[in-house]
Amino acid sequence: MPQPPEPLGLQAWATAPGSVLHLDSSTYCFVDRFLYHMRLSDETLLDIMARFQVEMEKGLGKDTNPTASVKMLPTFVRAIPDGSENGEFLSLDLGGSKFRVLKVQVSEEGKRNVQMESQFYPMPNEIIRGNGSELFDYVADCLADFMKTKDLQHKKLPLGFTFSFPCRQTKLEEGVLLSWTKKFKARGVQDTDVVSRLTRAMKKHKDLDVDILALVNDTVGTMMTCAYDDPYCEVGVIIGTGTNACYMEDMSNIDLVEGDEGRMCINTEWGAFGDDGALEDIRTEFDRELDLGSLNPGRQLFEKMISGLYLGELVRLILLKMAKAGLLFGGVKSSALHTKGKIETQHVAAMEKYKEGLGNTREILVDLGLEPSEADCIAVQHVCTIVSFRSANLCAAALAAILTRLRENKKLARLRTTVGMDGTLYKIHPQYPKRLHKVVRRLVPNCDVRFLLSESGSTKGAAMVTAVASRVQAQRKQIDEVLALFQLTREQLVGVQHKMRTELEYGLKKKTQALATVKMLPTYVCGMPDGTEKGKFLALDLGGTNFRVLLVKIRSGRRSVRMYNKIFAIPLEIMQGTGEELFDHIVQCIADFLDYMGLKGARLPLGFTFSFPCRQMSIDKGTLIGWTKGFKATDCEGEDVVDMLREAIKRRNEFDLDIVAVVNDTVGTMMTCGYEDPNCEIGLIAGTGSNMCYMEELRNIELVDGDEGKMCINTEWGGFGDNGCIDDIRTQYDKEVDEGSLNPGKQRYEKMTSGMYLGEIVRQILIDLTKQGLLFRGQISERLRTRGIFETKFLSQIESDRLALLQVRRILQQLGLDSTCEDSIVVKEVCGAVSRRAAQLCGAGLAAIVEKRREDQGLEHLKITVGVDGTLYKLHPHFSRVLQETVRELAPQSDVAFMLSEDGSGKGAALITAVAKRSQPSRKEN
Repeated sequence: MPQPPEPLGLQAWATAPGSVLHLDSSTYCFVDRFLYHMRLSDETLLDIMARFQVEMEKGLGKDTNPTASVKMLPTFVRAIPDGSENGEFLSLDLGGSKFRVLKVQVSEEGKRNVQMESQFYPMPNEIIRGNGSELFDYVADCLADFMKTKDLQHKKLPLGFTFSFPCRQTKLEEGVLLSWTKKFKARGVQDTDVVSRLTRAMKKHKDLDVDILALVNDTVGTMMTCAYDDPYCEVGVIIGTGTNACYMEDMSNIDLVEGDEGRMCINTEWGAFGDDGALEDIRTEFDRELDLGSLNPGRQLFEKMISGLYLGELVRLILLKMAKAGLLFGGVKSSALHTKGKIETQHVAAMEKYKEGLGNTREILVDLGLEPSEADCIAVQHVCTIVSFRSANLCAAALAAILTRLRENKKLARLRTTVGMDGTLYKIHPQYPKRLHKVVRRLVPNCDVRFLLSESGSTKGAAMVTAVASRVQAQRKQIDEVLALFQLTREQLVGVQHKMRTELEYGLKKKTQALATVKMLPTYVCGMPDGTEKGKFLALDLGGTNFRVLLVKIRSGRRSVRMYNKIFAIPLEIMQGTGEELFDHIVQCIADFLDYMGLKGARLPLGFTFSFPCRQMSIDKGTLIGWTKGFKATDCEGEDVVDMLREAIKRRNEFDLDIVAVVNDTVGTMMTCGYEDPNCEIGLIAGTGSNMCYMEELRNIELVDGDEGKMCINTEWGGFGDNGCIDDIRTQYDKEVDEGSLNPGKQRYEKMTSGMYLGEIVRQILIDLTKQGLLFRGQISERLRTRGIFETKFLSQIESDRLALLQVRRILQQLGLDSTCEDSIVVKEVCGAVSRRAAQLCGAGLAAIVEKRREDQGLEHLKITVGVDGTLYKLHPHFSRVLQETVRELAPQSDVAFMLSEDGSGKGAALITAVAKRSQPSRKEN
């Protein structure tokens, strides 16, 4: 082991200006050599730091935790104070020689403000080493006395219980004691829930009305107290009678707790580091002797090298051995020096005081019945320095490991953080803080660390945890109330299914069709591809902000389709200009494509995918009922779009095309999948818009002549609910989105289920939650006020299981939303609730059609395939799964397969054109 830099010791004192003492170097060197193994180099400290990082990993792992010495206990404290906490709270602090009860008043008043009243009660030895029931009865008695003294008996107050011993928690208000530490040995408490024990004891006092909301370790209390003053505080360290540390860990790294979202405070219980032998090479004979004489031999070995309960005893054992070796006090040993516990840590601190230290040392040694020389006093002081310096070094190494983990979790090159500090050793020892800070900064140069001393830390901290728990509980309740609006019961989904079925029937009947919200438009597509289709076809696809022109080559028999396409933008001024401008733009795009493909003079059959509600009288005629999806071109509604396209081709007078079919994109999707799977009789689009088509028995379609065979019906189900039939499940947010849309009162089902609107629903919810102070610190950014800013693609990204919360925060930052970790979790929950409801509503509508097909065919069991297209279905991480689960639940007698359409609308239009050409060989041109 390399020689470390010397701590302040004999030589420093001997050569200090004005010193009257002169030591020969052989005495100094011999004393220093005697304690050589207690002096740790930076190289050794970095090694200890690495070992501690390994132990942390073990403690966090489900499989390795049972054998880990550093237990890394989840505390279920998931948030630090944000300044909005307020109210009155009680706090108990059990863990040392005194027991403390506090009343803490927390108020906002524009600035963080805490007022405290407290009372200390003694903890007699017969209580802490007696029967467990007597211990908790005593604590309850003290609490009752405090409440009576402070005239609080008439109040119902939440309570935080600081219990400074290792506990395994499964929730914030529960903790099973793993083992007593320090001097506590009360029988029958280990392996029991200490909150239940205290609750039972409190029930014996009829005038006590207290809810224990949180069980808190003193270290956690320290962190929370400091976090109230400094939001950067995410580590708590206690160096007092015992020693421990806690910090905020990413949930995704904690195997012991369900869930990956957010962070949770981990109580490391680092005092047990080394209990598995990991520190044997740095433990000395004095550490081993002290351990053997302790209440818990073989346990808390790291703590026994560091904390206030043991440093004085370590110094005593060293001095005794040096005296026996004739190195001190002329070899004389007093009976006090032989007595365990006679040198306390407060003595060590006093002996190391600047200027007064030597005088204090002489006084303390004389009190021990010794007659020290000046050289003895300096030697003893040097022993104290090395023992306490080692303590600070060991703490620094473990703390440096935690800081490194925090920095790596956050993927930062440099970490800015605050460490909340408490404990008598840290507070009363004159050199300790300075030494600790210096070594930490040396070990982690890439961390900017502020050390903040906790004021009445653990007890005030327990009140802060309780205050945060109360705030989070209240906020959670408000958030859950909003999310509950989007959670549909099975009964509600069945209701949607039945109402959809009713609307389907209305749309098919002559008498009711005019008033039906689900228009059930006949498409005049009466056949499915049979594999004999062949030839070259032109296809157009208009349905969103992009327009596609395709050349589709179909070979018969082999079911082989090759496609060439070009995408053209439809500018907003064209989408919302005149109809003539829109169709002239479309023809310009066709001309560009024909030029590009070298087909200018070719007369090709054309299929026109037009993804808006049309009433058709034949396969090549389609009258636009109404625009959707942001289109508003004038002079189009009520007009035949095929005629409008023909007129625009004539105006250009460059080419002629055989327009065989006008097709909805949903029908195109069904036909594309039907080309591969003859069972495909339903087409679903779940994308920017939402729609469904299916093959209906001709006998059920009153608007079309004939009873034989089937025809594809374009349901245009986006208008479902426009008559108010689903108002019971529409929320205030749906109404706000509807009122702010281009077509208020129309397409209500689509506005709850399609990609064009889901992001906007989320935005409305986020605004409402922010107004309530539940998100973004109550600050609504200008970006959040902007309609359409929260696109549905962000829902897909945010809900991705592969995305860490840090990435969710980055997405929100792109939107100008400065979110905390907790904000990100809530945003993700909101996105999940909105998209899940959309998928369930789509599933309920689809189940209505599946059941109709089964009953129409008189089958007990139906096997059917649904061809699906649309960005929401394809790109959202959970939409397709939830939709399929809903269909299975609501249509249990049908075996429904889902087939993803490849390039559905364009290829489908060509296939419909091919089928139409095949079935109408003698078709004349219009």
